[in-house]
Amino acid sequence: MKLRAVAPSSPGPTDADLAVAAIAGERWGQEAIFRKYARLVNGLSFRLMGSRADADDLSQDVFVQAFQSLQRLENHQSLSSWLCSITVRTAHKRIRRLRLMTRLGLRRSEAVNFDAVVSNTAPTEVQVELRGVYAILHELPAEDRMALVLRRVEGMAIGEIAAHLERSVATVKRRLKSAEAHLARRLGGVHD
Repeated sequence: MKLRAVAPSSPGPTDADLAVAAIAGERWGQEAIFRKYARLVNGLSFRLMGSRADADDLSQDVFVQAFQSLQRLENHQSLSSWLCSITVRTAHKRIRRLRLMTRLGLRRSEAVNFDAVVSNTAPTEVQVELRGVYAILHELPAEDRMALVLRRVEGMAIGEIAAHLERSVATVKRRLKSAEAHLARRLGGVHD
């Protein structure tokens, strides 16, 4: 019996192929980008916002912005990182706006549903840490909040956080130090 050589299946279009197609107005390119990265953007949106409704709105805004500005993306292979940056910057703006609306009485502050954000399969110490982080997010300035979530929840390096927030490394370090001090006071039982 002879074994027949089978050509490996094509992995499909690359990010560069998808970006070029979407820029050219090809609907399939936009749909493929959305399908490929919707889960990434939705997950990051949810972890940054802490609310499913806010995350859904944020995710929609991210893809609208991405498709409107896709022609400005210089490296088409960095589509994933670029979408994360748009998500972070858009979340930052949205958090600032939501905090202002809450202060003005135009919106109620919503508690984070810890069971939805923190996996019950995570180790106990991780669950405790994440509950602590999410318990104080509404108390933090928007930049502190973003830096803390990106560092503690997403596990990003300081340089990566700086790139996504379009801030200097020194600024991110200051924001993290402030957020970490607030978290330590809260976890230690000392109130502001």
